[in-house]
Amino acid sequence: MSETKVALVTGANKGIGYEIAAGLGALGYRVAVGARDAARLETAVEKLRAGGADAFGVLLDVTGDRSAADAAASVERQAGRLDVLVNNAGVSGPMGPDWAQDPTTLDLDVVRAVVETNVIGVIRVTNAMLPLLRRSSSPRIVNMSSSVGSVTLQSDPDVELGAAMSAYAPSKSFLNAVTVQYARQFAGTGILINAACPGLVATDFTGFFGDRTAEQGALIAVKLATLPDGGPTGKFFNDAGVVPW
Repeated sequence: MSETKVALVTGANKGIGYEIAAGLGALGYRVAVGARDAARLETAVEKLRAGGADAFGVLLDVTGDRSAADAAASVERQAGRLDVLVNNAGVSGPMGPDWAQDPTTLDLDVVRAVVETNVIGVIRVTNAMLPLLRRSSSPRIVNMSSSVGSVTLQSDPDVELGAAMSAYAPSKSFLNAVTVQYARQFAGTGILINAACPGLVATDFTGFFGDRTAEQGALIAVKLATLPDGGPTGKFFNDAGVVPW
């Protein structure tokens, strides 16, 4: 089996996901670009290859069991194993003015859709890829979270995090909690799993509002994806260090 490490990044056809794929590709990883839109997937793979990365596409809709299983089979055919999984795909759900999601008027179907992608989708894809990750000598999993998922920060009146985002923010709190449970289950196995906050990044996800570029937002994910053996696990990080739960 090739010594080249293999990484799958979900939602990697644009934005932070694309830059995570580019960053890992620049480090010599073979990168599986996960995306649900075939045309955008092909464009992203071509762009990564033009930049010198060894990239291939994997059609993946994280909300579908069959899609996740088919994606795992595709990675197995094309690479034989997986060393890194970055669960980047995510949705915010519809927002009101100033990015608000008022909990008193929130459509429950919005909550369900956000959790389906941001939490259940991560569990679905992680479990589908686990047999391939277990073939790696140093498996790493990174779950892309957000500081708005920090209950500590959200409940601190002296911290400014903007309007209430009552579907998106709790979905990231849920994701953080799930990350800890995986870390507990993986104890002693060598699989390191952590949550990452990219900061407020100017992409189409944020309406291009933010003080950070997608390249900057990708740095923490690349760092956690390339942790040495014995590195931290079950933690929540941004560029500055540990983010409180």
